[in-house]
Amino acid sequence: MLHTLSVPIIQAPMAGGVSTPALAAAVSEAGGLGFLAGGYKTAEEMRREIAAFRVLTDRQFGVNVFVPGENDVDEKAVRRYKEVLEEEAKRLGVSLGEPKWDDDDWKAKLTVLYEEKVPVVSFTFGCPSPDIIAKLKENGSFVVVTVTSTEEALIAKQAGANALCVQGPEAGGHRTSFRNNAASHENSSLPVLLQQIREAVDIPLIAAGGIMSGRDIAAVLAAGACAAQLGTAFLRCPESGANPLHKNALIDPQFQVTAVTRAFTGRPARGLVNRFLTEYDKLAPAAYPHIHHMTKHLRKAAAQANDPQMMSLWVGQGYRLAKDMPAGELVRLLMKEVKEVVEGMNRLL
Repeated sequence: MLHTLSVPIIQAPMAGGVSTPALAAAVSEAGGLGFLAGGYKTAEEMRREIAAFRVLTDRQFGVNVFVPGENDVDEKAVRRYKEVLEEEAKRLGVSLGEPKWDDDDWKAKLTVLYEEKVPVVSFTFGCPSPDIIAKLKENGSFVVVTVTSTEEALIAKQAGANALCVQGPEAGGHRTSFRNNAASHENSSLPVLLQQIREAVDIPLIAAGGIMSGRDIAAVLAAGACAAQLGTAFLRCPESGANPLHKNALIDPQFQVTAVTRAFTGRPARGLVNRFLTEYDKLAPAAYPHIHHMTKHLRKAAAQANDPQMMSLWVGQGYRLAKDMPAGELVRLLMKEVKEVVEGMNRLL
């Protein structure tokens, strides 16, 4: 499946409304692989986005869903964190959400994936059972599992995944580790992680994490990946559903650095350092999706109040290179850059 792409570029599934059908369709129309993000949506909302994509194009596409995690959290730590955030909620005129576990409509979303015969299905935060993967494959889906370590790669291959998306620590948004407290490969850069996993498994690899240019794409392809997955690079595209404040933050000089934090959702995620991250990073417990549900009203109210200092501004390390241009044009520009890199290397040989 991945080797049939005319362009080895995959648009990352970015949950929370960023990955719109228009964005995914534009990337697929340009020869890449557009992705819809099922996370934080109901199964029926996900089905409607699939239908909307198919109205726009008949090209291939993917849908990403979250694998339910453990419900083993320190409830006292969660309550303490909620008490700390009460003042912020009062200031914004909202109530904190109830910290709770849920499975993100898991079974219903699997049913949608089966019924809609989605061409590419990818998983985040864990690896589904071999039975689920086998059923998807029998149904015609190409199955990708996102991994952050060799250990996870071996588990996913054993479960029957067709390919792996290797997420380096440079990536924006959530770390996709199978366990919320996993940190063993936090310091392994994407190139190192790609090499480690390539030596451990013999299935196709997609590289993700900090990839912003044709030179970056050429580098991961040379390192053995069959495609590059880009998220932050598409954030400022007009088809992106990112909040305008989020888009503007990528070029706003007041935001100078990224960091990985649990402050917003209880799971490590990379974003721009703002006031909320600075003040609450060390106080947030490892409790996902509990903290996500608790802070979502805060984050929504902050956006409505035009306050980026309280928003989760997820970006990868190369965020300053994001371009404000249509997604299809961006794909073509990136491939032009890849071609220039390859031609330059050939002249040296």
